[in-house]
Amino acid sequence: MQEIYADYNGSAPICNEVKEYIINRLNKGPFANPNATHHVGTRVKVAMENARSVCAKLLGAQMSQLVFNSGSTEGISTVFQSVLLNNPKKKIIISGIEHSAVTNNALFYQENHGHEVYTLQTKPNGIVDVEDLINHIEEDTALVAVMAANNETGVIQPYLDVAKICQEKGVPFLCDTTQFVGKTEFNFADSGIDYAVVAGHKIGGMTGSGLVLAKDPATLKPLIIGGGQEKGLRGGTQNYLGNETLAVALTYAMNNLPKYEAINTKRQQFEENIKAKFPQIVIIGEDAPRLSSTSYLSMPGIHGQAVQMELESEGIYVTTSSACSDNNPQTSKVLKAMGVTDDIGRGVVRISLGLCNDPSLYDRIESALINAYEKLSKIKSY
Repeated sequence: MQEIYADYNGSAPICNEVKEYIINRLNKGPFANPNATHHVGTRVKVAMENARSVCAKLLGAQMSQLVFNSGSTEGISTVFQSVLLNNPKKKIIISGIEHSAVTNNALFYQENHGHEVYTLQTKPNGIVDVEDLINHIEEDTALVAVMAANNETGVIQPYLDVAKICQEKGVPFLCDTTQFVGKTEFNFADSGIDYAVVAGHKIGGMTGSGLVLAKDPATLKPLIIGGGQEKGLRGGTQNYLGNETLAVALTYAMNNLPKYEAINTKRQQFEENIKAKFPQIVIIGEDAPRLSSTSYLSMPGIHGQAVQMELESEGIYVTTSSACSDNNPQTSKVLKAMGVTDDIGRGVVRISLGLCNDPSLYDRIESALINAYEKLSKIKSY
C-alpha cells in the first residue's frame, strides 16, 4: 500500500529536482568557505551568488534585498530586532492567526522592552479584518505583521491591502510569506511589502535553508553577529549547499504553478464529496480564498487526533493543526481567533498536498476519511 504524505504545509518532502542536484553536487564539488579568496572558495561563492540571483529574479526582488538564512523563523526574528530595537515607537500590530514565530516575538518585545501589542480581529472565514487595522494603525506604530496565507487554514490574506495601508501611514510591514511563496504568484517589488520571508523546506528544498527579503536592506540589523558574511547582515559561514538547493526548489515551484489548478479542482471535489456524505462536516475557511492544496475540516464531536490515527493506519499522514502545535489537543489560537467552538476546533484535521503529488491521491484520502468518520461515529454513539 502506497503511503500518502499529506502534510506539505508542515514540511514538504525534498523534491526530485533538488535530490538530483544534491547528488550531482556532492559527487562533483567543490566544497570550500565561500568567503575565502582562493580559487575554490571563489567557485563556491559564484555558485551561491548565482542562487541569490535566481531567487531574487523569481521573487521579483533585487539581489541586494535578499539575505540567505536558516528559514522563516530566523527571518522573522531578524526583522523584529531590526525594526524594534532602540525604536521609540512602541506599538506592534499583529493578527490573531499569525505563526508562533511572529506571536512569540511580539510577546517577547512586550514583556522585555515595553512594547504594546494589538491583535487584529479575524473574521469567521479566517480573513484578517482590514478595517480593524485602519482603525488602530497610527503614525507611531512601530511594526505591522500580517501573513500572506495561513499555515493551518490555507486562507489567503489581503496582504496587498495591508501593504497599502502601511505605506500610507509610513509603518514597516512584515509579511510572513512562508506558506504563500511557491504555491501562487508573488512579486516582492509589486507587493508593497517591506519584509518577507521564505523557508526552503516548505517548497521541497532542504531544511535549514531560507531567506529574508528587505525593501531597504539598510534597515536590517544582524540577528547573528559574525565575520561580516551576507554583507554583515547574517554572520556565520553560509549554508551554500542549502542556498543553492533553495534556488533549485524555488525554480521548480514557480515554473510549475499551473499544476496547482488540477490540485485545486480535485480538492474542491473532495470537499464536496465529504460534505455530501456528512453534511455536518465543517470546512474551515470554506467561503474564503484558500491555497489550492489545503483542506482544514472537522466533524463536530469527533476528536481530530482519533481521525489522524485512523488515517495513519491506512498509511495517510495528516496533522490536526500546525506541525508546531500537533501535540496540543486544545483548539488552536488560529481557530479561536476565528470564533470556532471547541466542539469543532478539537476535531480538525489538515490535509495539505504539493506539486509532487498526483491529484488522484484525494480519492484514497476521501475513502479513508469516510471510513474513519463512520467508525468513530459508531464508537461515539455507544
